Amino acid sequence: MTPTDPLYRPLICDPAAIGAAPLAGGWARFEAVQTLSLGVREPISSLETLAGRDAAAYQRLSAAREPILGLTLDRPRVMAVLNATPDSFSDGGRHLAADAAIAAGLAMLEAGADILDVGGESTRPGAEPVGVEEEMSRVLPVLEGLRAAAPDAALSIDTRKPSVARVAFAAGARLYNDVSALTYDPSAPETAAALIRRYDGALCLMHAQGDPRTMQRSPNYRDVLVEVAQFLAARMEAACAAGVPRARIIVDPGVGFGKTLSHNLSLLRGLGALHSLGAPILLGASRKRFIGALSGEEAAEKRAPGSIAAALQGVAQGAQIVRVHDAAETVQAVRVWMGMAEDAAR
Repeated sequence: MTPTDPLYRPLICDPAAIGAAPLAGGWARFEAVQTLSLGVREPISSLETLAGRDAAAYQRLSAAREPILGLTLDRPRVMAVLNATPDSFSDGGRHLAADAAIAAGLAMLEAGADILDVGGESTRPGAEPVGVEEEMSRVLPVLEGLRAAAPDAALSIDTRKPSVARVAFAAGARLYNDVSALTYDPSAPETAAALIRRYDGALCLMHAQGDPRTMQRSPNYRDVLVEVAQFLAARMEAACAAGVPRARIIVDPGVGFGKTLSHNLSLLRGLGALHSLGAPILLGASRKRFIGALSGEEAAEKRAPGSIAAALQGVAQGAQIVRVHDAAETVQAVRVWMGMAEDAAR
């Protein structure tokens, strides 16, 4: 999909429905689509109509995604958050010491997490940037310790800085998870391409309106779902132009990054439309402020139930990766949800 191509929202149906197609080759099924453009929602179209009118779009919606970091995407994968920071919005300071972070990461892997996402700079609303050396000093001992203790673990580096990504990949990371979608530093696209080719890695591009310091002051969209999709399509094209293989790109709508409660709910409701991009979807809604707004829970660390509800909303729409703080609880919830879905498909 290019930024000017139509966006199609798949209508999810019962997994046993006759004539339904697999969504991104996975567990969800869809039986029709709605075409979306800025501020416009067209009438529902059948799959036959879509296949005849836009065969490439039908293929992007239905084709299986290639494995990422050795992980097949025929079932939802849980990415566990591991923040080695003093000021992250829900767990700041808990894993600042390398030994504590390594122990926590190993416990998350033991609980069934598929990926560990290590970060050394908070990107919560209002957060100030961290210097390169400081960020490196936080994440490198953690990555090195995890790689030594769990050589086969899938490790991700959550950073906007190409220089941090380079040392993180050398220390064992294989996923470059960038909340700025490679816009923070002009050298980021070329760095990402070089790292992914050298280390057989992958890249996650996230949408954000503004930077962490200012993003929640007055977020504004004409049509948040379409605009997020168009931005991600443009960033995918930029990454591919720099040499990143298209099949190694993951997209993240950036829930909570320059969005109001209404914007976040629109993204969650229409998340399946991002399959039009032809890339795996990562949903990071865990403990976000909108969960507190809906539930009345002020304390971020007490939002596990709401976080699981948001994660399962994503899983129901075929999101291949859910990024969470409460790894063990989410793993259990996803396993139960998938067990019920697989039974319904028989």
